[in-house]
Amino acid sequence: MKPTPTEYIRQTRENYDKLGFEPYHWFEADVEPAFVIDRKPLSDAKLGVISTAGTYVSGQVAFYTKDDTSIRSIPSNTPTEQIRFAHIMENYLVEARQDPCTVFPIEALNQLKDEGVIGELAENFFSCMGGIYSRNRVRTELIPNLEAAVEEEQLDLLLLVPL
Repeated sequence: MKPTPTEYIRQTRENYDKLGFEPYHWFEADVEPAFVIDRKPLSDAKLGVISTAGTYVSGQVAFYTKDDTSIRSIPSNTPTEQIRFAHIMENYLVEARQDPCTVFPIEALNQLKDEGVIGELAENFFSCMGGIYSRNRVRTELIPNLEAAVEEEQLDLLLLVPL
C-alpha cells in the first residue's frame, strides 16, 4: 500500500531522522506562482522535463546523495534500459528501478510525440537530486543551472516530475 500524502511527509521526516540529518524543512514559496494560460496547442508545443529523482544515464556520473546540486542532461531518445537513479531516499526508488518510467516518463512522452499529441520533445530532459538540504544552494546553484539548461532548449512547456 502506497503512503498517503500525510504519511509521505511523516515517512520522509522519519527517514531523515534515521540518516542522522538535520530535520527536513519543506520549501515554502515567497509568492504564489503566476498562473499562465498557454495559447499554443500541445500538438504544436515543444515539451521538456525536469525530474527530481536523481535520474541519470548509464555511463554518466551518478548523483552524490547529499546536497548534490548538479544536473544531468538526458537525451529524450534514451532507451529506458539505460536510465539509472541515485537519490538520498534509496527506498523510494524500488519501483523506479523496476520500471524507470514510473518517475521518468520518457517512453510515454515519446509515444505521445509519435502520435502527434505533443508537437516536439526537447532534445534533452534534465534531472537533479530532489533531496538537497541547503535551501541557499538550491537557490544559488541548482535553480540557475536548471534555468540556463532549460532556456537553451527553447521550450513551450516544462513538465516537473518530482520524486
